[in-house]
Amino acid sequence: MNPIIECVPNFSEGRRPEVIEAIAAAIAGEGVRILHVDRGEAANRTVITFAGTPDAVCEAAFRGVQEAARLIDMRTHHGTHPRLGATDVLPLVPVQGISLEECAILARNLAGRIWRELGIPCYCYGAAAASPERSELSWCRKGEYEALAAKLASPVLRPDFGPDALTDSIARTGATNVGARPFLIAVNFNLRPDGEAQLPAAKAIARRMRGPGRKAIGWYIPEYGCAQVSMNLTDTKLAPLHEVYERVCREAEAEGCRISGTEIIGLVPRQVLLDAGNGSLEAAICRLHLDDLRPFLPEEKVLEYLLPI
Repeated sequence: MNPIIECVPNFSEGRRPEVIEAIAAAIAGEGVRILHVDRGEAANRTVITFAGTPDAVCEAAFRGVQEAARLIDMRTHHGTHPRLGATDVLPLVPVQGISLEECAILARNLAGRIWRELGIPCYCYGAAAASPERSELSWCRKGEYEALAAKLASPVLRPDFGPDALTDSIARTGATNVGARPFLIAVNFNLRPDGEAQLPAAKAIARRMRGPGRKAIGWYIPEYGCAQVSMNLTDTKLAPLHEVYERVCREAEAEGCRISGTEIIGLVPRQVLLDAGNGSLEAAICRLHLDDLRPFLPEEKVLEYLLPI
């Protein structure tokens, strides 16, 4: 079985298609396949998912970071999603024939190379973290881009790879969080009625939804005209998607609103949908309201249908 890893970088640009196209073009190359590009205007953030052999994926990731640094200026960046740099998050995910521990070694090597050759500071998180607190992405990204100068100056908060002071170059690129983690599902739940008035409800629901295998924030998305509960499901055994959906629905009802539309960011494993639909993808799409915002096409959103052969 040939080893395959997935990389899911999050770039701090979602409003200029030409920038995303240039970054995707830099990533594309021998040994990798781009599986999905998910661009969000309100978050001003794009997720590009690609997979392939470990060496090819790491090279492609480096090229993507390099191109993002050339095209994105964090000094003028604004968006609803937390962010630390032009390439905000760069996780390596084992798919087949490779362990999480091996991905962690690749991630640390990649972070060191990004700092040495591009001058971009890097935190290592997840399985690649050097200490327990750094395993949490939220710790590495605390204070976001605006706090980066203070963090560089702190021996405790300084990145794993980087200097002790902010430079003009770093002010432009910010820092990157490079990690290794298992597969996670990024999912947004839309609140109805529409409007920014539902933002307090979204934040209250998000607070109550946090727990083992579940991370959540509440925000308002102008492009949809509604508030969302945005979640990362980091362990679908502890937090199956369909059970999370049903609980969010109950929490929304308690807040006097309802869920209308579920949006999966990036890709989802086929088994997660089969579990939600009692063995049927079509039933899962209906149960979770995955096609309320736009058609949900399994051939474009299900991981196994897109992996390199």
